[in-house]
Amino acid sequence: MDIVLVIVGAILTIAAAVAIFRIVKGPSILDRVMGIDVLLAIVCAGIIADMAVRKHQDNLTLVVIISLVGFIGSVAVARYVIDRRPHEH
Repeated sequence: MDIVLVIVGAILTIAAAVAIFRIVKGPSILDRVMGIDVLLAIVCAGIIADMAVRKHQDNLTLVVIISLVGFIGSVAVARYVIDRRPHEH
């Protein structure tokens, strides 16, 4: 089980590094928001992997809250970007 945890940790670390690169480098705000969404999903995956290995559900509420914050933030930014576009008539 330890080798699986190390492999999952390495994969999540690489994915988090790529997401942080997209957040820093992204030319548009939508690229940065997408990077933040991916980073939040990676954090949730790490917490879920910890819960699976240690066989507990203590952090399940935290995972749900992180997911909701990511979703609401993405929707808010998408609505903001749509409202800023010039209206065509």
